[in-house]
Amino acid sequence: MTNNAFSGAHYLSNGFRLILKPGIRSFVLIPLTINLILLSAASLWAFNMIGDWFAGLKQSEYSWVQWTVENLEWLIWPLIVIGVVIVVFFIFAFIANWIAAPFNGLLAEAVEKNLRGENYKTDSFSWKNFFADIPRLFGREWRKLVYFLPRAIGCLLLFLLTFWTPFFFISPIVWFFFNSWMAAIQYIDYPMDNHRIPFSAMLDQIKERRSGSMGFGCMVMLLTMIPGLNILVMPAAVAGATNLWVDHYPRPNMN
Repeated sequence: MTNNAFSGAHYLSNGFRLILKPGIRSFVLIPLTINLILLSAASLWAFNMIGDWFAGLKQSEYSWVQWTVENLEWLIWPLIVIGVVIVVFFIFAFIANWIAAPFNGLLAEAVEKNLRGENYKTDSFSWKNFFADIPRLFGREWRKLVYFLPRAIGCLLLFLLTFWTPFFFISPIVWFFFNSWMAAIQYIDYPMDNHRIPFSAMLDQIKERRSGSMGFGCMVMLLTMIPGLNILVMPAAVAGATNLWVDHYPRPNMN
C-alpha cells in the first residue's frame, strides 16, 4: 500500500485526528508551542526578506536584471516566493524538530501505544530516563543533519547555476521534493528510533517504501507552507508517520 504516493499522503490527515485523542493530547502541547514560536518567526523573516530582495532586483545596476524582473515578474515572483518559503520554513522546521525531538519521541510512543492497543506495553514514564535519553536523541538528529547537509548544498549549487538560465524553474521543484524526502525521514524516524532501529536500517526501510514515504513527505511540505495550519503540522506529522509505520513497516521485536 505504501508503494502508492496517495496512500502515504493520507496518513497526515490521520495524524490530525490522532493528536486529538485522549491520552495523546497531553503530549502535543510542548511540540506545538515550539512550532508556534519558530514558524511565526520564520514567516515574518521570510516575507520581509522576499520583499527586500525583490525590491533590490528592481533597482539593480544591471539593465538586463531590471528588464528580466520587469518583464517576467509574473513568473519570477511566485518562484522566488515558493523557493524562499520552502527553504526558510524547512530550516526553521528543522530547528524546531531538533529542539522538540525528545518530546516528539514521547508523542510517537503515545500514538503507537494507542494504535497497538492493550497488547502493546511500554515502560512507565520517568523524567530521569527522559533526560538521560536526550543526548542519544540529539545524536540521532545530528545523523539526520549529516545526511541532509551535502544534499542541501547540491540543491543550492543547482539554484545558483540555473537562476539566470531558462532552466531556473527546476531548482524550486528539486528543492521541494528533496525536502519532502527529508520530511519523511524526519518523522518516520521517531517511532523507529523509539525501538532503537539503527539510522542506516531506518533509511533502508524508507527507501523500500519510497513512493508512499514521498507522498507523506510532500503532504507535510505542502501544509507547512499554509500559514496557521503549519503550526499544527509537526505534531500531526509525528502522529501520522507513526500510524504509517505501524501499518506498513516490519513490527520490531517487542521482547
